[in-house]
Amino acid sequence: MKCPQCGCQEFYAKDPRDPFETYRFMCPGNDIIPDPDNLDQVEITMQTEAFCDRCSWHGRLDTLK
Repeated sequence: MKCPQCGCQEFYAKDPRDPFETYRFMCPGNDIIPDPDNLDQVEITMQTEAFCDRCSWHGRLDTLK
């Protein structure tokens, strides 16, 4: 999966309980790979609202190609 604006495969999600806490992950292909530094990560699914790590795009993961 790639960002539709810039093609980046690195994203982050916000913690629903604390919007200032973020969790980074990568999406090479159809896999969701969490950042190894965030072992206490929230569950990331295809319904998760994701934010591109490089540009201003954000949306649900299921909208990505």
